[in-house]
Amino acid sequence: MLRRWSSLFLAAFTLVSVTACADTAAVTVSRGVVAAGSGMVVSAYPHASEAGADVLRAGGNAVDAAIATGLALAVTHPTAGNIGGGGFMVIRFPDGTSTAIDFREKAPLRAHPEMFLGEDGEYSYQIHHRSHLAVGVPGTVAGFALAHERYGGGEWEALVEPSVALARDGFEVSERLARSLAGRLEAFLDYPATHAQFSKDGEPYQPGEILVQSDLAATLERIRDQGRDGFYTGTTARLLAEEMVRGGGWITEEDLARYQAREREPVRGTYRGYDIISMPPPSSGGTALVQMLNVLEGYDVAAMGAGSPEYAHHLIESMRRAFRDRAMFLADPDFADVPVARLTSKEYANELRPTIQTDAASVSDPGDVETAASWESMETTHYSVVDGDGMAVSVTYTLEGGYGSYITVPGAGFLLNNEMGDFNGRPGLTAENGLIGTEANLARPEQRMLSSMTPTIVARDGELVAVIGSPGGRTIINTVLQLVVNLVDFGQSPEGVVAAKRLHHQWLPDAVRIEEGFMSEEDAAVLTAMGHEVNWSRGQGIAHCIFVDGATGTIVGVPDPRDSDGSAAGY
Repeated sequence: MLRRWSSLFLAAFTLVSVTACADTAAVTVSRGVVAAGSGMVVSAYPHASEAGADVLRAGGNAVDAAIATGLALAVTHPTAGNIGGGGFMVIRFPDGTSTAIDFREKAPLRAHPEMFLGEDGEYSYQIHHRSHLAVGVPGTVAGFALAHERYGGGEWEALVEPSVALARDGFEVSERLARSLAGRLEAFLDYPATHAQFSKDGEPYQPGEILVQSDLAATLERIRDQGRDGFYTGTTARLLAEEMVRGGGWITEEDLARYQAREREPVRGTYRGYDIISMPPPSSGGTALVQMLNVLEGYDVAAMGAGSPEYAHHLIESMRRAFRDRAMFLADPDFADVPVARLTSKEYANELRPTIQTDAASVSDPGDVETAASWESMETTHYSVVDGDGMAVSVTYTLEGGYGSYITVPGAGFLLNNEMGDFNGRPGLTAENGLIGTEANLARPEQRMLSSMTPTIVARDGELVAVIGSPGGRTIINTVLQLVVNLVDFGQSPEGVVAAKRLHHQWLPDAVRIEEGFMSEEDAAVLTAMGHEVNWSRGQGIAHCIFVDGATGTIVGVPDPRDSDGSAAGY
């Protein structure tokens, strides 16, 4: 099926522009979708995609391009692109082997499970998510440095320089970014360095105006010239630690100097002959993704039909079980014994499948598992890279909330995450509204908080098929799940795979959110009759993906139409 889609897909659209590049041509087809023969980058902002594509054109590999793209997003996509946050990178090499880079943030050395309680001894959302105590030790720069050291091919300085230039010289603010900044400007008043950096003397930026970030440029120059030490020691580390002292945070220069990214074995699974390569713990994404696919593999999903009540019901029930297990078992594997092999086994899926009734919803019972408060923001970003040799890189990284903690480090120009909010709020705190977790995911010194980020690569018969992922908090896992099902079961075109509407269920709260257009109201009523609580949503995820046709070698970059700034750049 997949080996036939590329010619049919490309023939279905009128070519609207052709950009000559070196030895090949990048061809733009409908709605920003780009086809090319030698390399592709798809990300949340055009300048970042072009920065990565320029690296590929200059002979760099996919890891090099991923680093350049990620650093450029730290300048142009401040809501989620970052050097003050963290995330995950999955790499598949041309020979079919793969690895994963874990640069998730860590808790500082002073962290403890009750650190988010107020003076009254009660859990405080403000402390947990909107204070200097909400900031985790950043991991992005260390992760990129580790990936470059082990698998990069280009000069580090050349990979960082595009981001330096974007921060120093500025870039045109898009309509979407202008709206986003204007919407947060009042909240930024509590953080003088942030308000100064993201406004024009207190007034919101207008579309087309140039945003210059001089302090950020200086920090990126230190990273360019000194590598990871330019962030974790010296001037940048001192400025960050000083801001922690001013705001009552706990990150010190020692915390920064001790931070290390980790290389880990990816989670691997199969689905109807396709190989699934995804992120292991401390991300819950890969484990839950493979578990759900294993459950769905026992059904004739294609015969159910996309958007049908039968399909939606089985999708929901597979999600319900995976998210329950997520709450019970998933955490930082350096601090907990996580049964990944068991959860991702076909045998375990065979045990789960008989618990699904064909015509009735299950009930999510918070009493099934000891739960504790946990929360994940929708604001993250994902980007995908493929080079001419077939190396593929899937990256999802984040500041947690939009613009993270809102705290910009004075004199350093970068936003800090509020990622400590992904730890449980306190031991034993239970809520039916979806604030869930386990004792294993409580804050402890140098522990990494649980995540749902799911950077994923799909292959078949030894050939690269797709590079996929999405932002969206806990919806990330289910968005990636449906990308795979759209591709494998429903045989949709690359654009169709990404544009298709989605749904989400996460065990608790016990309700399904359905993106408008996924199904008709009449079919949703069928779900309601089965016992599902149905809510409608306007959007789910932003999946910037790449697809590769094994027969022709055509690489197709597909920005998600839900993101007006999403951009594919190929050559």
